[in-house]
Amino acid sequence: MRCVILQPSYIPWRGYFDLIRRADVFVFYDDVQYDKRSWRNRNRIKTAQGTQWLTIPVKSRGAQVEHTPINEILTDGDRWAKTHAATLKHVYGRAPFFDDYAGWVDRTYAAPPGPLADFTIATTIELAAMLGFTQTRFLRSSELGVTGKKTDRLIAVLRAVGATSYLSGPSAKDYIEAGKFAEAGIALDYIHYDYPVYPQLYPPYDPAVTILDLLFMTGSDAPKYIASAP
Repeated sequence: MRCVILQPSYIPWRGYFDLIRRADVFVFYDDVQYDKRSWRNRNRIKTAQGTQWLTIPVKSRGAQVEHTPINEILTDGDRWAKTHAATLKHVYGRAPFFDDYAGWVDRTYAAPPGPLADFTIATTIELAAMLGFTQTRFLRSSELGVTGKKTDRLIAVLRAVGATSYLSGPSAKDYIEAGKFAEAGIALDYIHYDYPVYPQLYPPYDPAVTILDLLFMTGSDAPKYIASAP
Protein backbone atom coordinates (compact mmCIF):
# COMPACT_ATOMS: atom_id res chain seq x y z
CA MET A 1 0.00 0.00 0.00
CA ARG A 2 1.62 3.20 -1.22
CA CYS A 3 1.51 6.37 0.84
CA VAL A 4 2.52 9.96 0.13
CA ILE A 5 3.05 12.52 2.90
CA LEU A 6 3.11 16.19 1.92
CA GLN A 7 2.47 19.50 3.60
CA PRO A 8 -0.78 21.13 2.43
CA SER A 9 -0.18 23.78 -0.22
CA TYR A 10 -2.19 26.47 -1.96
CA ILE A 11 -3.48 25.46 -5.43
CA PRO A 12 -0.36 23.30 -5.99
CA TRP A 13 1.42 22.54 -9.26
CA ARG A 14 0.77 19.36 -11.25
CA GLY A 15 3.62 17.39 -9.64
CA TYR A 16 1.71 17.54 -6.36
CA PHE A 17 -1.32 16.03 -8.06
CA ASP A 18 0.80 13.39 -9.73
CA LEU A 19 1.80 12.24 -6.25
CA ILE A 20 -1.89 12.16 -5.29
CA ARG A 21 -2.61 10.12 -8.42
CA ARG A 22 0.01 7.54 -7.52
CA ALA A 23 -0.93 7.20 -3.84
CA ASP A 24 -3.34 4.79 -2.19
CA VAL A 25 -3.27 7.04 0.86
CA PHE A 26 -2.25 10.70 0.81
CA VAL A 27 -1.47 12.28 4.17
CA PHE A 28 -1.53 16.04 4.49
CA TYR A 29 1.37 16.78 6.85
CA ASP A 30 -0.53 19.52 8.61
CA ASP A 31 0.90 19.46 12.14
CA VAL A 32 4.52 20.29 11.32
CA GLN A 33 6.05 23.75 11.56
CA TYR A 34 4.76 26.41 9.18
CA ASP A 35 7.28 28.02 6.84
CA LYS A 36 6.18 31.39 5.50
CA ARG A 37 8.69 31.23 2.63
CA SER A 38 7.22 28.05 1.15
CA TRP A 39 4.13 27.00 -0.82
CA ARG A 40 1.77 26.70 2.15
CA ASN A 41 -0.02 29.99 1.43
CA ARG A 42 1.07 30.96 -2.06
CA ASN A 43 1.51 29.82 -5.65
CA ARG A 44 2.22 31.28 -9.05
CA ILE A 45 0.09 32.05 -12.11
CA LYS A 46 1.05 33.08 -15.66
CA THR A 47 0.18 36.63 -16.72
CA ALA A 48 0.94 38.86 -19.70
CA GLN A 49 3.51 40.64 -17.50
CA GLY A 50 5.20 37.43 -16.40
CA THR A 51 4.79 35.00 -13.52
CA GLN A 52 2.84 36.44 -10.57
CA TRP A 53 2.39 35.25 -7.01
CA LEU A 54 -1.00 34.71 -5.44
CA THR A 55 -0.41 34.89 -1.69
CA ILE A 56 -2.88 34.30 1.13
CA PRO A 57 -2.06 36.67 4.01
CA VAL A 58 -1.86 34.96 7.38
CA LYS A 59 -2.13 36.27 10.92
CA SER A 60 1.25 36.47 12.59
CA ARG A 61 3.06 38.12 15.44
CA GLY A 62 6.55 38.65 14.18
CA ALA A 63 8.66 35.51 14.06
CA GLN A 64 6.14 33.50 16.08
CA VAL A 65 4.42 32.29 12.93
CA GLU A 66 7.56 30.29 12.14
CA HIS A 67 7.05 28.20 15.28
CA THR A 68 3.39 27.45 14.72
CA PRO A 69 2.03 24.19 13.25
CA ILE A 70 0.45 24.58 9.83
CA ASN A 71 -2.98 23.54 11.10
CA GLU A 72 -2.98 26.43 13.59
CA ILE A 73 -2.24 29.15 11.05
CA LEU A 74 -5.18 31.48 10.38
CA THR A 75 -5.74 33.56 7.28
CA ASP A 76 -5.80 37.32 7.79
CA GLY A 77 -9.41 38.19 7.00
CA ASP A 78 -11.10 37.30 3.72
CA ARG A 79 -10.51 40.31 1.46
CA TRP A 80 -7.70 38.37 -0.22
CA ALA A 81 -10.22 35.81 -1.47
CA LYS A 82 -12.12 38.35 -3.56
CA THR A 83 -8.82 39.67 -4.91
CA HIS A 84 -7.60 36.19 -5.89
CA ALA A 85 -10.90 35.34 -7.58
CA ALA A 86 -10.86 38.63 -9.50
CA THR A 87 -7.23 38.11 -10.49
CA LEU A 88 -7.90 34.61 -11.81
CA LYS A 89 -10.85 35.89 -13.84
CA HIS A 90 -8.83 38.80 -15.24
CA VAL A 91 -5.74 36.75 -16.11
CA TYR A 92 -7.44 33.61 -17.41
CA GLY A 93 -10.73 34.96 -18.73
CA ARG A 94 -9.55 34.27 -22.29
CA ALA A 95 -8.24 30.79 -21.51
CA PRO A 96 -10.02 28.12 -23.60
CA PHE A 97 -11.62 26.33 -20.65
CA PHE A 98 -11.85 28.99 -17.97
CA ASP A 99 -15.65 29.14 -18.26
CA ASP A 100 -15.80 25.45 -17.33
CA TYR A 101 -14.30 26.29 -13.94
CA ALA A 102 -15.64 29.81 -13.34
CA GLY A 103 -18.37 28.47 -11.06
CA TRP A 104 -15.80 26.61 -8.98
CA VAL A 105 -13.73 29.78 -8.64
CA ASP A 106 -16.78 31.73 -7.45
CA ARG A 107 -17.76 29.08 -4.89
CA THR A 108 -14.23 28.47 -3.64
CA TYR A 109 -13.44 32.09 -2.91
CA ALA A 110 -16.90 33.17 -1.76
CA ALA A 111 -16.47 32.29 1.94
CA PRO A 112 -13.12 30.64 2.71
CA PRO A 113 -12.65 29.17 6.21
CA GLY A 114 -10.36 30.91 8.66
CA PRO A 115 -7.77 28.13 9.13
CA LEU A 116 -5.33 28.13 6.20
CA ALA A 117 -5.01 24.33 6.11
CA ASP A 118 -8.78 23.84 6.03
CA PHE A 119 -8.94 25.95 2.88
CA THR A 120 -5.90 24.54 1.08
CA ILE A 121 -6.72 20.92 1.91
CA ALA A 122 -10.35 21.23 0.81
CA THR A 123 -9.43 22.90 -2.48
CA THR A 124 -6.71 20.32 -3.18
CA ILE A 125 -9.14 17.44 -2.69
CA GLU A 126 -11.69 19.13 -4.94
CA LEU A 127 -9.10 19.75 -7.65
CA ALA A 128 -7.94 16.12 -7.46
CA ALA A 129 -11.54 15.01 -8.02
CA MET A 130 -11.85 17.39 -10.98
CA LEU A 131 -8.77 15.71 -12.46
CA GLY A 132 -10.36 12.31 -11.98
CA PHE A 133 -7.96 11.20 -9.23
CA THR A 134 -10.65 9.82 -6.95
CA GLN A 135 -9.13 6.51 -5.87
CA THR A 136 -6.87 8.09 -3.24
CA ARG A 137 -7.83 8.21 0.44
CA PHE A 138 -6.98 11.48 2.18
CA LEU A 139 -5.95 11.90 5.80
CA ARG A 140 -4.36 14.55 7.98
CA SER A 141 -1.30 13.74 10.08
CA SER A 142 -2.88 15.70 12.94
CA GLU A 143 -5.57 13.02 13.10
CA LEU A 144 -3.09 10.19 13.64
CA GLY A 145 -1.56 11.11 16.99
CA VAL A 146 2.01 10.26 15.99
CA THR A 147 5.19 11.66 17.52
CA GLY A 148 8.86 11.84 16.62
CA LYS A 149 11.04 13.99 14.40
CA LYS A 150 12.16 13.97 10.77
CA THR A 151 12.46 10.46 9.30
CA ASP A 152 11.26 8.77 12.49
CA ARG A 153 8.04 10.76 12.36
CA LEU A 154 7.47 9.94 8.69
CA ILE A 155 7.83 6.26 9.48
CA ALA A 156 5.42 6.62 12.41
CA VAL A 157 2.84 8.13 10.05
CA LEU A 158 3.38 5.32 7.54
CA ARG A 159 2.94 2.68 10.22
CA ALA A 160 -0.20 4.40 11.49
CA VAL A 161 -1.86 4.12 8.07
CA GLY A 162 -0.52 0.63 7.35
CA ALA A 163 1.69 1.65 4.43
CA THR A 164 4.20 -0.73 2.89
CA SER A 165 5.62 1.80 0.44
CA TYR A 166 6.50 5.50 0.65
CA LEU A 167 6.67 7.74 -2.41
CA SER A 168 8.48 11.03 -2.03
CA GLY A 169 9.49 14.04 -4.05
CA PRO A 170 13.11 14.05 -5.27
CA SER A 171 14.26 16.93 -3.05
CA ALA A 172 13.71 14.78 0.05
CA LYS A 173 16.78 12.73 -0.86
CA ASP A 174 18.82 15.42 0.86
CA TYR A 175 17.44 14.68 4.31
CA ILE A 176 15.61 11.33 4.38
CA GLU A 177 17.47 8.57 6.21
CA ALA A 178 16.89 5.73 3.77
CA GLY A 179 18.31 3.10 6.11
CA LYS A 180 15.50 3.62 8.58
CA PHE A 181 12.94 2.74 5.92
CA ALA A 182 14.75 -0.51 5.24
CA GLU A 183 14.80 -1.30 8.96
CA ALA A 184 11.05 -0.62 9.14
CA GLY A 185 10.35 -2.85 6.15
CA ILE A 186 8.88 0.03 4.13
CA ALA A 187 9.88 0.51 0.50
CA LEU A 188 11.19 3.97 -0.38
CA ASP A 189 10.77 5.44 -3.85
CA TYR A 190 11.20 8.87 -5.40
CA ILE A 191 9.06 10.39 -8.12
CA HIS A 192 10.66 11.78 -11.26
CA TYR A 193 8.98 14.94 -12.51
CA ASP A 194 8.94 14.88 -16.30
CA TYR A 195 5.76 16.19 -17.89
CA PRO A 196 4.75 17.06 -21.45
CA VAL A 197 4.49 20.67 -22.55
CA TYR A 198 1.00 22.14 -22.73
CA PRO A 199 -0.21 25.41 -24.31
CA GLN A 200 -0.08 28.51 -22.12
CA LEU A 201 -1.60 31.93 -22.77
CA TYR A 202 1.61 33.84 -22.31
CA PRO A 203 5.24 33.03 -23.17
CA PRO A 204 7.71 31.90 -22.04
CA TYR A 205 6.52 28.43 -21.07
CA ASP A 206 6.72 27.72 -17.33
CA PRO A 207 5.83 24.20 -16.14
CA ALA A 208 6.00 25.00 -12.43
CA VAL A 209 2.86 27.08 -11.93
CA THR A 210 -0.44 26.28 -10.23
CA ILE A 211 -2.55 23.39 -11.52
CA LEU A 212 -5.22 25.98 -12.33
CA ASP A 213 -3.15 27.12 -15.30
CA LEU A 214 -3.24 23.59 -16.74
CA LEU A 215 -6.98 23.17 -16.06
CA PHE A 216 -7.94 26.52 -17.57
CA MET A 217 -5.82 25.82 -20.67
CA THR A 218 -6.58 22.13 -21.34
CA GLY A 219 -9.85 21.35 -19.54
CA SER A 220 -10.73 17.67 -19.39
CA ASP A 221 -7.46 16.82 -21.15
CA ALA A 222 -5.46 18.03 -18.13
CA PRO A 223 -4.86 14.51 -16.72
CA LYS A 224 -3.09 13.58 -19.97
CA TYR A 225 -0.41 16.10 -19.07
CA ILE A 226 0.04 14.46 -15.67
CA ALA A 227 -0.77 10.76 -15.99
CA SER A 228 1.51 10.30 -19.00
CA ALA A 229 4.55 10.72 -16.77
CA PRO A 230 6.53 7.52 -16.12
